[in-house]
Amino acid sequence: AVVSTQSAITAGVLLAEECASTVPEADKFFRQALKIADNNIRKFVSVPSHDVKANSLHRRDINICVYARRRVAMCLRKMGKLKECIKITRELIKEFPLMSVLHIHENLIEALLAQKAYNDVQALLTRYDDLTLPKSAVICYSAALLKIRPVCEKFFADVTVKKGLTTHQFDAVEALQRAVEFNPHVPRYLLEEKPIILPPEHLLKRGDSEAVAYSFYHAAHWKEVPGSIKFLECFWKDTFKLIPFPLEKGKLFHPYTSGTEETDRELLPLYHDVSVYPKKELPFFLVFTAGLCLFTLSLALLTHFYPIFMGELARIALEYFATPFAMIAEQLQALLPQQVWNLLTRA
Repeated sequence: AVVSTQSAITAGVLLAEECASTVPEADKFFRQALKIADNNIRKFVSVPSHDVKANSLHRRDINICVYARRRVAMCLRKMGKLKECIKITRELIKEFPLMSVLHIHENLIEALLAQKAYNDVQALLTRYDDLTLPKSAVICYSAALLKIRPVCEKFFADVTVKKGLTTHQFDAVEALQRAVEFNPHVPRYLLEEKPIILPPEHLLKRGDSEAVAYSFYHAAHWKEVPGSIKFLECFWKDTFKLIPFPLEKGKLFHPYTSGTEETDRELLPLYHDVSVYPKKELPFFLVFTAGLCLFTLSLALLTHFYPIFMGELARIALEYFATPFAMIAEQLQALLPQQVWNLLTRA
């Protein structure tokens, strides 16, 4: 379709997404679609048109150009060509700054972490980890990893308990707690308490689907930093003490959405055990009180309908429970002198 009709640039994307069986084959189809889109864009710029249909096609070409170049960069990343991937992604961000809603910078962060270019990642986070911009697990957990990296190698839990946290360790803990508050599902995957599966086609921010996608691509980056997993294991659960009512009030972010579980169940495969937060667990006192009331009600109903049987059952139960005390009394009577026993029984 791409060869026969030069205007059918969407065919290249469809062939790459649906028909390509290998990464190099998908890269080939994406490059074909990208070449056609670039030619169409250059033609439109050289001969501007005020036609509505032409403008619509031009916007389509731009969107496909951005999408295809991003996918080419991702293919290069999977083939291990990090320098080419980073170059294309940087050019894409520079040429189309308004496309930040597509989170292309997250692909650049992942590639830079794979290259261990931590200074470049920090510079990128300085730009995108802003209060006015939307957050993601990639942004929050990458920022936490960079804070943890300088302190985790010499981190010892027993020494920290005795001496307390240093300034840098405290900053790292704060960054980690910020990340956990944004998406509390990620640590269990990084700690290998839950199996990591292939990420879904779509994901939900702050949901289990986002945690699966982040862990699939970034778990290796955490393992590359010695001591980071141990640091995460020590401090990630402390976050929940700061937000005792996550559905009502958050500390750094909006309250956690209660409907994420249902959406994640639709996005993730059926065999996957969806992570739920916060778990709806009743306090022990309420469970105990409800059980006690139910047991008392059952006894009252049985006594009302079967008084003779319940009376006999009560007598047998009392004899059964009184038997150990009777045996203990016999043993004490045999061991203690008779005068002492008489004094105890009179008292």
